[in-house]
Amino acid sequence: MGVTAALIDLGPVRTSPVFRRWWLGRTLSGFGAQMTMVAVMFQVWEQTHSAVWTGAVGLAQALPVVVFGLFAGALADRADRRRLYLATTLGSAATSAALAAQGLLGGAPVIGLLALVAVQSLLGAVAGPVGRTYLPHLLPPSQRAAGLALNHISFQTSMLVGPALGGLLLGWIGVSGCYLVDTVTFLAALYGVIGLPRLPAAGGGLVPGFRAVGEGLTFMSRNSAVRAALLTDLAATFLAMPISLFPLVNAAWFHGDPRTLGLFLTSIAVGGVLASVLSGTFTRLGRPGPVMFAASTVWGVALALFGLATHPWLGFGALVLAGAADTIAVVSRATVVQLHTPDALMGRVAAAEQIVGSAGPDLGNLRAGLVAGAFSGPVALVSGGVLCVAAVVSLAAASRRR
Repeated sequence: MGVTAALIDLGPVRTSPVFRRWWLGRTLSGFGAQMTMVAVMFQVWEQTHSAVWTGAVGLAQALPVVVFGLFAGALADRADRRRLYLATTLGSAATSAALAAQGLLGGAPVIGLLALVAVQSLLGAVAGPVGRTYLPHLLPPSQRAAGLALNHISFQTSMLVGPALGGLLLGWIGVSGCYLVDTVTFLAALYGVIGLPRLPAAGGGLVPGFRAVGEGLTFMSRNSAVRAALLTDLAATFLAMPISLFPLVNAAWFHGDPRTLGLFLTSIAVGGVLASVLSGTFTRLGRPGPVMFAASTVWGVALALFGLATHPWLGFGALVLAGAADTIAVVSRATVVQLHTPDALMGRVAAAEQIVGSAGPDLGNLRAGLVAGAFSGPVALVSGGVLCVAAVVSLAAASRRR
């Protein structure tokens, strides 16, 4: 494979103006979201100095996605997707403004802060499936893997810059500055959403509700490829997510300096960006399933190594490896789901994918915080990585037997 073929495929950006505007809007708004993540973690840690409470941030993010995610997916299959997307984007901007206001007024109690996080997560639970249903309508099948890789590199780039910039802003103008920037960047997201075409309801006359949710669950349980993708994602995120432990590790390595907290997420993003830039090496293979299993295994190994690291630079190196593996796994999983799901069910399957992809890490962060509170940070990291590898290897073996 030549160097050009190994690099990320920019075809979707060149050939689809609508995809290009949407992608740019998502990319720019992602920077603010990453700064808000760092700011929330820092604010909760400063108020409590507890890994359990920083883990509770994950619970606040996960509950709305778990409880309402599948109903949101059914709504995405039945409603005017563009109008729904606009409404949730505006609501998320308003929630970020409320976070900025509480920061300017001296900071809300931890419960109030978690409530705002939960509201923003609820809006994201609706916006996520709607956004995912658009990609098949903006790009032909031959470009969908490349489009997913571009979406992921925008996320990883925001992770690369956003947390580091968020740490600098924390040290300069405090948490309210991070929240305010997040509010402003939603203008970029609105620019991308406004340019999307209106899509007819793909779910026919089915009313969003338990019957619609049941239809989606039946499809996912019977389709072996989609089921394997979702279970692999759950194994990687719930068992081995490290983010809630970053304040604890930062306190041990850098005495809790806010300027260094963002470096942990930035290290993951460095690996993610490198893998995304070279994503042609795996998006052009045409075998997303085996790639998904291999990358998820490497993710678990890398996070176990992070837990065993005795020097910050060794730890950051393990996070870079984890970030690269995560990017490859996410793009491969999403490609499997996109290629095996009919349009009439895309919203519900995308919602399930979001539940696993969003709530899985959030619950994984809670798990890590609880284990660290009971034992230690290294025990939480190493045990999570080992369990992740065992689960993914079992899923891969079961998939080969079919």
